[in-house]
Amino acid sequence: MAKVFVPYNLRKLTDGQAEVVVPGETLGKLIENLESQYPGFEEFVLQDGRLKPGLAAVCGHAATRQGLLQKLDEDTEVHFVPAVSGG
Repeated sequence: MAKVFVPYNLRKLTDGQAEVVVPGETLGKLIENLESQYPGFEEFVLQDGRLKPGLAAVCGHAATRQGLLQKLDEDTEVHFVPAVSGG
């Protein structure tokens, strides 16, 4: 199961937990499972069935370029962070 690091502003959904362990073979399935366990989570990370603009999902050591189709290993760490761009 993936370890999800919960952004501070969403910890109210997880009873204050900074990390939760959730199953999911892909990022999309992981978010689906997060929503079923912690209602309201999906609203924070998705818009029109995609990651919200300005939000990045870091799976392992790199931001995903495959969006919700990103495959996850059993021990993947997932972070949802504001996207950074520029030079």
